[in-house]
Amino acid sequence: MIDIDHLNEQNHEIAELTKVLNYMINDREICDTDILNKLFFDYIEKVDDHLKDEEKNIYQSLMIHGDNKVRQTANRFLSGSGEIKRVFKQYQKRWCRHGKLYIRNHEKFLKDSDDMFEMVFDRIVDEAEHLYPVVRDVMDEKENDI
Repeated sequence: MIDIDHLNEQNHEIAELTKVLNYMINDREICDTDILNKLFFDYIEKVDDHLKDEEKNIYQSLMIHGDNKVRQTANRFLSGSGEIKRVFKQYQKRWCRHGKLYIRNHEKFLKDSDDMFEMVFDRIVDEAEHLYPVVRDVMDEKENDI
């Protein structure tokens, strides 16, 4: 299993980027800058890397756990990962062209971005409050079995 502190650090970086991007995109002119584009694609990469780290290092051991509640938690978060990836893919299809943001309607872009940022932020909170405590409990069980 992965170090929970590492996952928390990833979430902290994602939350910071979310706040910065959410502030910056309100200015239409800033949306066309290379700096915003770099930050935006860093954000997408960090979210994707975080979800992959969880999939690779957490869910498998939780899904085979003897406690049904642990398995249900893993299934719920794994399903949520799929939903986030789906939304990100749709978002990128709508708002990105050739590795850059392509904004035709700034108001719609703001709405879609706000929805995406809120979804990711809610996920971060859910992980901290629901997933990571389960992971810690499972890790403690394994340590006590040794």
